[in-house]
Amino acid sequence: MTHLLGWKRLLKPLLFHFFALLVFGVSCNATINYSVSLEHPERHLFHLTMTIPNVSGEVTVQMAAWNALYQIRDFSAHVQQVEAFVGAEKAAIEKLDKQTWRIRGTGTIQLRYATYWDEPGPFGTQLNSEHAFINPAMILMYVPDRRSEDVRVAMPDVPLEWQAAGPSLVSLEQISRARQFVFSASSYDAIADAPVEAGKFEEFQITGITPPITVVVHGENWKRKRAEEDLKRICEYEIKLMEGAPFERYTFILHIGKGAGGGGMEHANSTAIGVPSDEFMAGVAAHEFFHLWNVKRIRPATLEPVDYTKEQYTRALWFAEGVTNTYGAYALVRSGIWSKERFYVDLGEAITELEQHPANRWQSPEQSSLDAWLEKYPLYNEPEFSVSYYAKGQVLGDLLDMVIRDRTDNAKSLDDVLRAMNNDFAKQGKTYRESLDVRLTAEKVAGGSFEEFFQKYVSGTEPLPYHDVLGLAGLELRKAERRLATLGFTAERNASGALVVKTVDAEGPAAKAGLRVGDIIIGWNGGEVPRRLERWLSGQKPGDLLKLRIRREEKEISLELRLGEIKETVYVVAEDAHASEKARHIREGLLRGETAAVLHH
Repeated sequence: MTHLLGWKRLLKPLLFHFFALLVFGVSCNATINYSVSLEHPERHLFHLTMTIPNVSGEVTVQMAAWNALYQIRDFSAHVQQVEAFVGAEKAAIEKLDKQTWRIRGTGTIQLRYATYWDEPGPFGTQLNSEHAFINPAMILMYVPDRRSEDVRVAMPDVPLEWQAAGPSLVSLEQISRARQFVFSASSYDAIADAPVEAGKFEEFQITGITPPITVVVHGENWKRKRAEEDLKRICEYEIKLMEGAPFERYTFILHIGKGAGGGGMEHANSTAIGVPSDEFMAGVAAHEFFHLWNVKRIRPATLEPVDYTKEQYTRALWFAEGVTNTYGAYALVRSGIWSKERFYVDLGEAITELEQHPANRWQSPEQSSLDAWLEKYPLYNEPEFSVSYYAKGQVLGDLLDMVIRDRTDNAKSLDDVLRAMNNDFAKQGKTYRESLDVRLTAEKVAGGSFEEFFQKYVSGTEPLPYHDVLGLAGLELRKAERRLATLGFTAERNASGALVVKTVDAEGPAAKAGLRVGDIIIGWNGGEVPRRLERWLSGQKPGDLLKLRIRREEKEISLELRLGEIKETVYVVAEDAHASEKARHIREGLLRGETAAVLHH
């Protein structure tokens, strides 16, 4: 995830897409059927009919509380108009808890309901006049004890000018003047892991790569040449690194431009990515594509089987997400998208993030992984309360790689650890035992013990040995001071979306300008208030003028203030001009993704 599909056009006149999935397969005997209506996209309402055959007396259905993103989001809160039928007769239906219904009847039961979604981004589901993006677990109910049965999803009224794409799409049926897109999968879990894009999108295939990789783009502010070149480099490198592709077909669903959301979500044979412009795409794509192996197939035992009803705790996200960050950066520098200097900047930024979080001193990578379910609460994300398993895992991945290379005279690397886990677990259909199997695999690759390393830095909270380990790769860690602009106040949006001032620094420029706690900010430099103040602030300098329009006790007031200044310590990774020959050899091997034993003279 950064925090998600394979198909090929066969019959252009019918806009026909065929998807055959390595994991899903195509169902010939679908038992659970869904019809998903997009008839009125301007209302943001999906109307669904779920047909359940072979019911004896009663059946229980549920709506997932979460999927993919490690947050309880209670998708049932979006559901309305639930009713059930046996034939033409209404069936008795009873709600048992926030996400569970019991229906009484025998034979084939039809469950009908509507669900409202207008949430952009790869973690959401959205239906509007421009497109539909569906994370299926957010709209499809399931029968808890029949999740392993084949499923079939039909979309009978996709607007005529739209196409539809998804990893489980098997046909486009032309019935008279109507069209129906049909998606099939071998289980509910498979369909839940197969997002769907419908709308007026652009589509192309990445050339020169087998198995085929298709790109679907909805949005603007992107250039096809850049997208093709960057994705080709990333995919070619990562497939080569892991010694082959684990899919039959793969698709990138890209939402680019204003309102596209942010980040990415991995899926078994696809990824969904939302970025404001194509300049941000490569970084997210390199991370999400590597999830094909790390987390989707090299999978911790604690995440299987999926329980959609409650939190599913794991201590392995430092590896599943953090080390995927490591390899996202490796893919970018080794494929030539990044320079080595850009790679050093990225590593320095990750170290800076860790060192600016006091929680880094008491929350271990394993505990940070376990607490991922708290990330939806703003307070938990404050530096005093938590440290990111993404950042800490990324740095741990780099350090572990350097130690392995040093221990083996650059004959082995973290690449060998990932390949070994892919062979020993993923390809054998096995899950791994969190940090234990990561450590044991590293020991098998490099020889000797990593028990102390894991006790101190993975399950423990001892300061990471930046200087000592970076030195093994001919690198130095330096401190620098940076001047940043500050508002002098904090603000949060209330339930109605208004931006309300929560705190004001008594000695800061906002207080001197007359801003008070409780003021509602309604104007910002003569325009709309930014959705994310921190992003806006990152583009400003100390001393810049900010004009605010506020509402206070039914009065509107204009204020002007100069942005204040704070100084922060940042960490910079640079090459050591006096590094030994072995360290330089390791550094080049890490940057190029190569291993070759250092010859001792």
